[in-house]
Amino acid sequence: MGDRHAHHHHRSTNLKTAFWLNITFSIIELAGGLFTNSVAILADALHDLGDSVSLGLAWYLEKIAGKKRDATFSYGYKRFSLLAAFINGLILISGSVVILFQAVPRLFNPQNPDTGGMIVLAVLGVLFNGIAAWRLQRGSSLNEKIIFWHLWEDIFGWIAVLIGAVIMHFTYIPVLDPLLSVGFTLFILYQVVRNILNVSGIFMQGIPADIDSDLLEKEINSLNKVESIHDLHIWSLDGETHILTIHVKLIDDLSKPEQIDLKKQIRKITQVSNVQHLTLELEYKDEDCELKDC
Repeated sequence: MGDRHAHHHHRSTNLKTAFWLNITFSIIELAGGLFTNSVAILADALHDLGDSVSLGLAWYLEKIAGKKRDATFSYGYKRFSLLAAFINGLILISGSVVILFQAVPRLFNPQNPDTGGMIVLAVLGVLFNGIAAWRLQRGSSLNEKIIFWHLWEDIFGWIAVLIGAVIMHFTYIPVLDPLLSVGFTLFILYQVVRNILNVSGIFMQGIPADIDSDLLEKEINSLNKVESIHDLHIWSLDGETHILTIHVKLIDDLSKPEQIDLKKQIRKITQVSNVQHLTLELEYKDEDCELKDC
């Protein structure tokens, strides 16, 4: 329990650091976007403000996710981390739509930005987001992973802005600024939608992508004393903690030591398949399962 608490505290600390780095730079970036008249930088400033809200929410809900199970949540609070990832995705989608509404009209009426200021802000953007991403690089929760990849997307976005600003500094191509904004936003939107679909699959209790249920079923069926298995259900609490329930029908009546040995074999198979919590029911050959979906 102590290790789990320390692990969640480490996650919370990393998200806290990333939050303060992001909110500080968002304010700098918003002022800089207005000063340089760059829609690409203003677009990313709005995106970063959305990221700051997401990071703050992720930080708060990650702290809650570390709480032990109680009378209200028998599985604990781990899904609060997943909830943060889902809400973060919705915030980023909303922000991307706003950015597109601002940037697309500029494609038809481009304005020349202050390229020198853009270059300075782009360098700062790579620096701030790089430090935040470095703090989250070893994150294992889906919440941390989504935030980590968003930060890397920001880094690549700022690199693109830097390249575009350098080109516009020496060549008069003002349309390049809104083009960068639209391209960057569409890329972010694609990644966010993909992550939301992943989170939604976990909320809907889909089989985790890292578990081969057919192979798992085949290995358990191959064990001695096992006639068949049914009522097999696999889902994940938060993308990391996987849960499996299963009914195993026996060929013969087993003694207590034989039952214990069979359970150990099944647990070993499920642990190799990355299942952290197993609920197992043994059924005798002449025993009828009372569940409707057996």
